[in-house]
Amino acid sequence: MTKPPRISLAEVARQTGAMLRRGDSKHFVEGQAPTMGDLTESLFFSPGDGRIWLNDQRMLLLHSSAVGHMRRELIDTLGMERARGLLTRAGYVSGARDAQLVRERWPNADAANVFMAGTRLHALEGVVKVTPLAFDFDIDRGTYEGEFLWEHSSEDDEHISAYGIGTEAACWSQVGYATGYVTSLFGQLVIFREVECRAMGASVCRVIGRHAAGWGDISEDLRYLEAKDFRRLSAPASEPGEAPATAAAADDDKPATERHDIVGASSAFNSACHQLARVAGTRATVLFTGESGVGKEAFARRLHRISPRAGEPFVAVNCAAIPETLIESELFGVERGAFTGASQSRPGRFERADGGTLFLDEIGTLSLVSQGKLLRALQEGEVERVGGTRVLEVDVRVVAATNVDLQAEVRAGRFREDLFYRLNVYPIHLPPLRERRDDIPLLMAHFLRREARRHGRHPTGFTPRAVRAMLHYAFPGNIRELQNLVERGVISAEDGQAIDVAHMFRREQLSDEALLAIGAHGTLQKSAAPPPRLLDLLGEALQTGGAGHVELDAIERQLLQEATEAEHGNLAAAARRLGITRAQLAYRLQRAAQPPSPA
Repeated sequence: MTKPPRISLAEVARQTGAMLRRGDSKHFVEGQAPTMGDLTESLFFSPGDGRIWLNDQRMLLLHSSAVGHMRRELIDTLGMERARGLLTRAGYVSGARDAQLVRERWPNADAANVFMAGTRLHALEGVVKVTPLAFDFDIDRGTYEGEFLWEHSSEDDEHISAYGIGTEAACWSQVGYATGYVTSLFGQLVIFREVECRAMGASVCRVIGRHAAGWGDISEDLRYLEAKDFRRLSAPASEPGEAPATAAAADDDKPATERHDIVGASSAFNSACHQLARVAGTRATVLFTGESGVGKEAFARRLHRISPRAGEPFVAVNCAAIPETLIESELFGVERGAFTGASQSRPGRFERADGGTLFLDEIGTLSLVSQGKLLRALQEGEVERVGGTRVLEVDVRVVAATNVDLQAEVRAGRFREDLFYRLNVYPIHLPPLRERRDDIPLLMAHFLRREARRHGRHPTGFTPRAVRAMLHYAFPGNIRELQNLVERGVISAEDGQAIDVAHMFRREQLSDEALLAIGAHGTLQKSAAPPPRLLDLLGEALQTGGAGHVELDAIERQLLQEATEAEHGNLAAAARRLGITRAQLAYRLQRAAQPPSPA
C-alpha cells in the first residue's frame, strides 16, 4: 500500500501558525488557554429549537446505550472488520473537526495547550477521560510521540456489555478521534494504537501515538483508516472537493463570483441544492421563491454555473429597479430614433443573454402590460426591439425570483395566470435563515474570511457570546443582514481580537430569551446578556435628573474590568488602552478586588 500523501511544511505553517512548531508535556501550562473552562463555556444549548452547539459546531446528546446498540448492529451486519473501519473513520472525522475548532478559536494559544485541548474536548463530549503520561512533538523534524491513559471509556462499556471480555482492543472510534485530532494539527499522519484495553481485561486503557514513520509497518492501521482519504476527511466542510449538498457550494478560488457563493449544511439547504442539481442540466424555467435576502440571485447564478450554459452570459435584471416606461426597452432593446433620446440602437437583456441565462428578480413587481410582453417572448422565443421591425430569435433560459406569493397575486388580479404557469415550471423555495440555523456558523465563517480579506482586517474569529447571539437572532433581513453584521464586526473589532456582540449589533433587537450555556464549573445556566457598559451606566444616572448617583469606585471597577476583558486578560494591552502603566493597572485591580473596609 502506498504511503499517504504528506502536507508540506509551508501548508502546516499556514494552518497551525508559528506557535505550533514544537511542544511537550513538560511545557504544558494548566491555566493557559484553551483551559477546560474555556472549552466548557463554548458548549451551549438551544432547547427551544432542538440544537446543541460546541462553539460554532452542532453537537448531539445521545444515549450511550443507543450508540452501543448501533455498534452491535454494525458488527452483526457488516462483520467486525468493516464495523471497526467505519467507526474508526467516523471518530477520525470528529477529531479533525475538533482540531479545526481549536485552531480557529485559539490561533495564538501555546502549542502544548492546543494539543491538550483534544483530550479535554473528548472528556467534555462524554466519551472518555484522558490522562496524558507524556507527549513530545516537533513539526519541523516531523516527529510525534505520546502516551495516554483512557478511563471510563464509553466504547468499552458498550462493547463489554454486548460481547464481554475478549482478546481485541475495542476503543475504535476513540483511536480514530485521537488520530484525526493530532494529524490535523500536526500536518502529517500520526497513528494511535491501543496497547491495553478494558475490553481485554485491563483496568484502564493505554494508548500510544507516533508519527507514521515512527511505527514502521502501518498497513494494519491504514486498513481501518483508509489513509488515502485522510486529508479530505479533515478538510472543513466548506472547502472545495466536498459534495455541494453536504457542505458549501462555494467558489473561494473565484473572487469575481465570490459574492454570489451559496454556503450551508442544513437539511433545507441540502434540499435546495439537490433540486438545483436535478434541474441544472435541463432547459426548464426555474422560479425561486422566498423572503428578501435569502440568496435567490446567488442560487440563480449557481444554477447557471453548473448548467450546460455555463460558458454563455448570465444576465440579471431587477424588475423592481426599472421604471415602467423603460422596462420594455430594457428587456427587448431599442432601435435608434424609436423615441426622444434613443440616439443609437441598443440590444435588450434577452439579446445579451442569448445562449445563456436571463435572471428576472422581483418579477412580481411587473405591470400587467409588461407581463403580457414578457409572456410572448417566453412562449415564442422571439423579441422585437422597441421601434424596430425585425423579429429576433433568442435562445434564453429564464430564471425568475419573487419574494411575494404569486398565486395570491393571481387571485388578486395583479399577476397573469398564464405567465405564472409559464414561470412555475420548476419552483425552488429558499427558506428564511431562521429556519436553517445550522447554516449560521458556516455563513459567519464564510463572510468573516471574505470581509476580512476585502477590508484588510485580521480579527481572530468570534467570541462564544457572539456566536450565541447570532444563533439566537431572528435575522429579519436573512443572509444579507448576517453578511452586514459580520462586515460591521470585522470593521469594528481590533486586529488580533475576536468579534464580540457589541462589534456587530447596534440598533438590532436581540431576543430576551437566552441560550443555555455550561458554566466553567459545569453548571447549566442562562447565557446572560452582555453587562452594561460604563457609558450606559453613566447615561442612566444622568437621566435620573439628579436623583441617581454614581459611585466613583464602581466606575473605576467597571472601567478596569471592561478594559481587561477587551484585551482578553492582557494587562499590558489593557493598561495602554487606559493610558496607565501595567504596574498601575495591576495595583488598581488588586485594590478593586479587596472587600471594602468597615466604616
